[in-house]
Amino acid sequence: MKLTFIIDPIAKLDPTHDTSVALMEAADRMGHQVWITQAEKLSVVEGRAWGFLQSVKLTPVQLQAGRWVAQEDWFRLGDVVFHPLDEMDAVFRRTAPPVDVPYLYTTYILDCIDPAKTLVVNSPAGLRAANEKMFALQFAQWMTETIVSRDKEVIRQFVET
Repeated sequence: MKLTFIIDPIAKLDPTHDTSVALMEAADRMGHQVWITQAEKLSVVEGRAWGFLQSVKLTPVQLQAGRWVAQEDWFRLGDVVFHPLDEMDAVFRRTAPPVDVPYLYTTYILDCIDPAKTLVVNSPAGLRAANEKMFALQFAQWMTETIVSRDKEVIRQFVET
């Protein structure tokens, strides 16, 4: 399978801790083609989502004396290619919020991938509808008293009562 992972810059990831790296290692170990890109490297061309992609080969982390250890050169990148995302078998959205305009635009770009051709893991519509920080508010009856606000005075009053 051809798998693309939309991640933060790979050199900034911690291979001993990051779940995106673990997913890519597992896919690589299973013989799948692993490609990476970043959100700002995505485009829509004539209604199709495209990305500047690089193949990546990973040296898996090793468990040594109870700790995960990575080699200094734990990944090798291939050449950059501009490629349509709907020619991949799956695209994994793995970047962390903040939910800002660029984050939302990325979800709109991913909406341009034909779901009959390519599985998009972390549905773009789902990411917009069920924000990881705010969605829990839908279950207020099972939460302790909670506040979400940008207003310092509202927060102060909440804390003081």
